[in-house]
Amino acid sequence: MQGEAQGARRRRADAERSRASILDAATELLGADPECSVEAIAAAAGVTRQTVYAHFSSREQLMGAVLARVTEAAVAAMEAVDLDSGSATEALLRLLDASAQIMARHGRIFHAAGAAAVSPEEDRRQHLPVVARLERVITRGQAAGEFDDQLSPGWFAVVVIQLGHAAGAEVDAGAMTRDDAATALRTSVLRVLNAPAR
Repeated sequence: MQGEAQGARRRRADAERSRASILDAATELLGADPECSVEAIAAAAGVTRQTVYAHFSSREQLMGAVLARVTEAAVAAMEAVDLDSGSATEALLRLLDASAQIMARHGRIFHAAGAAAVSPEEDRRQHLPVVARLERVITRGQAAGEFDDQLSPGWFAVVVIQLGHAAGAEVDAGAMTRDDAATALRTSVLRVLNAPAR
């Protein structure tokens, strides 16, 4: 009986390690090429194609798990940004810098997920962690007189996100370097909010 329990625990631990290896490989390879094959992911993870499908029933499910993983990492990076110290403008710029670093690392995965057909409700749900933080900083800036208070923080948050998407699209198209896009985004966001230039 005890041997059976140990065997079951060992099989569970092996399965968890295998799943983690698949996700590690998928995150790296899909980040470089969102069209990369399941076979390539399996080879990089050191498992068979069948093992990948034992954990993820489809390529779409695997992509969803990778997206959930990088979203969790993105939220952790944004959590590390101190939104309450300094001026709201400084906090907003720190948040934009953290977002730029996330996009530099995982942008292709986010763009591939964004290209998939999702409902407006699902799109909004995916952006909630970013929207909540933007609204928090913008509300603080409006109360302090740093930002335009004629429009709602929610609207400004949506505009900032769309500007971020535009900056990412310019980088993907080769029209701007990542540094130039980051500078353009910071400048545009400050102008939209009628914040002091930096």
